[in-house]
Amino acid sequence: MEGFFNTLKSSGLVEAVKDLAMDALHLDDNDEKKKEENVESASRRHHSSSSPWRSSPHKAQEAESGERQPEWRRQRPARTDGDEWNQSAWERPRPAHDDDEQETQPEWRRPRPQREEGNPSGGSWAQVAGSQGGRGQGRKPRPHLRPAQEQLNEYGNEPSEQHYAEEVSVNIEPTEEELADISAACNRLWELDLNRLTPGQDYEIDCGGGKKLYNKEDVSEASLFSFLDKSVFKRPTYARFYHLLDNYCADESRSEAHSAAEEREQVAFIEEISRTGPIKYLLRYLTEKRIVPGSMEKFKQTLRILWFKFFNRGGTRDSSSGFEHVFVGEIKRNGEVSGLHNWIQFYVEEEKGTLDYQGYILPRRRGGDLPDSQTQLLTVQLEWNGVRKDQSSILVGVSPEFEFALYTLCFYCGQEDNYVDLGPYRVNVKCYRMGENRIGSVFPIALD
Repeated sequence: MEGFFNTLKSSGLVEAVKDLAMDALHLDDNDEKKKEENVESASRRHHSSSSPWRSSPHKAQEAESGERQPEWRRQRPARTDGDEWNQSAWERPRPAHDDDEQETQPEWRRPRPQREEGNPSGGSWAQVAGSQGGRGQGRKPRPHLRPAQEQLNEYGNEPSEQHYAEEVSVNIEPTEEELADISAACNRLWELDLNRLTPGQDYEIDCGGGKKLYNKEDVSEASLFSFLDKSVFKRPTYARFYHLLDNYCADESRSEAHSAAEEREQVAFIEEISRTGPIKYLLRYLTEKRIVPGSMEKFKQTLRILWFKFFNRGGTRDSSSGFEHVFVGEIKRNGEVSGLHNWIQFYVEEEKGTLDYQGYILPRRRGGDLPDSQTQLLTVQLEWNGVRKDQSSILVGVSPEFEFALYTLCFYCGQEDNYVDLGPYRVNVKCYRMGENRIGSVFPIALD
């Protein structure tokens, strides 16, 4: 027997069995340790769930390793100074676009070209029109009226060095009825709009066909504007308003910034309209209501902040302003046209070939009056930069100072819905606010 054990020992089999036994004992020890760790981990998870600010070391290790946790539970990486990805999306600098990428973008998504000093027009409509024709009926851009070259030259100067129209001398005292009734006040503004154009004389429109809101077919073979008298943009407020229109990028997802030349245009425009009856009446009215001080100089600053100061819209910082939305128009991230309620912008974009008029919207009430060449309040369907807007309303032929005064009055003294009379038209001036002191949108709705 002793010889047998010596044989086993010499063969190494005993040592192998011994090693296997030790390994088994070692595994059991590890299992016990794991059980203890699991109990401890469960206890820590309990404390962590009851106290959100406490953090388990195991969880921290898991977060660092990126294992065993879903993405939304993992801790954010530590922030370092200068790391642009620590910023919110709208705070990060926009990535540079090369020329080839910009060529593939629609016109409204491309950044507007940098304005050259001494060129207050900010760009050539003809150049823009040549790069993108109209859609719908295959309409092409056509030459259109614009302010004279001598006006352009002067607009490049400092506002204090420019020439302005004479102060209008009219009765601007609001009556007791007007102070008590916003509709009467708005109708008074209509009467004070001495700069309003005359249909059939200063311009001509072709309303084309009418349709229901759900109808997507283009029922107008021609443009809305068939004629605009060459004297229109010789009128000071019209000329200055025209040069504000190309200061913006239609893409709502892009941040905006005004150049020094564009800021001079704003100041000069407000100075020009401050000499007109509607703005003088507006100041007097708001002063009587104790909404603003009676100083015209202070009121000019108020108007500039109200209409031209940028704010955040659609998740993008400094991407919009009251003026851009209401008078110029924007295209949202989802590809919808927003705003664009001004007839001068409508005319300019139509002549550029970037806006396709597709007919007017029929009145909801059966037997309602249909628009014709004399109508100055239209509800239309259009396509702008290849993007459809099912319904937009515009006052045709009214002066820039009238619309500024009307919409500012409704902002300060009205509600979201303002049912008012404007000459022969019964209108709901819809007014949306962005906070307490910003115009989100404001536009007229024709009441059948």
